[in-house]
Amino acid sequence: MNIQYEDTTLPGSYGVVGSFPKSFGYGVEVPDLEESPTSADKPRILLMGLRRSGKSSIQKVVFHKMSPNETLFLESTNKIYKDDISGSSFVNFQIWDFPGQVDFFDPTFDSEMIFKGAGALIFVIDAQDDYMEALSRLHLTVSRAYKVNPDINFEVFIHKVDGLSDDHKIETQRDIHQRANDDLTDASLEKVHLSFYLTSIYDHSIFEAFSKVVQKLIPQLPTLENLLNIFISHSGIEKAFLFDVSSKIYIATDSAPVDMQSYELCCDMIDVVLDISSIYGLEDGSGSAYDEESLAIIKLNNTTVLYLKEVTKFLALVCILREESFERKGLIEYNFHCFRKAIHEVFEVGSSNDGAAWRPASSSSNSQPSLKYASLNGSGV
Repeated sequence: MNIQYEDTTLPGSYGVVGSFPKSFGYGVEVPDLEESPTSADKPRILLMGLRRSGKSSIQKVVFHKMSPNETLFLESTNKIYKDDISGSSFVNFQIWDFPGQVDFFDPTFDSEMIFKGAGALIFVIDAQDDYMEALSRLHLTVSRAYKVNPDINFEVFIHKVDGLSDDHKIETQRDIHQRANDDLTDASLEKVHLSFYLTSIYDHSIFEAFSKVVQKLIPQLPTLENLLNIFISHSGIEKAFLFDVSSKIYIATDSAPVDMQSYELCCDMIDVVLDISSIYGLEDGSGSAYDEESLAIIKLNNTTVLYLKEVTKFLALVCILREESFERKGLIEYNFHCFRKAIHEVFEVGSSNDGAAWRPASSSSNSQPSLKYASLNGSGV
């Protein structure tokens, strides 16, 4: 595999933007959770499930770069752990990790406070264990949360599937899906929608699942997808992801189906770029391994090219294309800068409304920025 790594800035690029302004509502550094007066108002994702189902391991692997093998030594969570990830990530929210023995009927359990401000509730089920008790707890949790906040997204992670065969995975997912929805129907909660994901911390499935969860909470998602579709169609690119570099969650992709192998390639490319930058790209060992000049090109031995370029301090565009398409590098670079300018316009519009990443998007936040892309035959669009 031939790896080419560059640190260059194109002439006339769209400024040098380190990160969005604080009013954008993304990636804002805040004081310690206990000291921040506004931390209680931050949108949050609730992580729930029985003891030893893998909740804390998921959080540590996705957002704190912990090795999956190191999670074997994590102690069980015995109190609500609030993790604010906005200081190093584009998405600005808290993750609340709940102990498995939480009692919803305890007088001290404030359902209104916990569920009211939540954007998503992730319930983790250990697929390698008897999940009948987990399904019962899932139903109780969803029922209580839906009464308080009907707008919450309910996500079910069927976790630890790395130890199951492919047939067993499918059968387990089908059985859990059927039983969980039957329980909701029996309780006259047909309007509640559950999304199911097969996950493991030992592969990229947990990152893809979290990507889908986060995407539902970004009101600008339709606009981002539209911009990516326009970009790839005019640049000869096969697939493009907009990644949150820190967590390797992709906050948007084009409308083509996501192939797990392609997603894994892009995740690995981010790791390569950060590792090489940490070794060779820092002056006197200071600075950041990822900055406004980050650019990487990896050419594989099957005529495939991986292309990564910085969009903001926290976001990177990672593309997959063929070598013959990459011959039009100038066209791709021009279209990229149109795309990057559009990304900034999108979030400036969102900021001018109310800056909240988790509230319903207004019509203006979904409007298409008026930008001209160069097409493959040279005509503007």
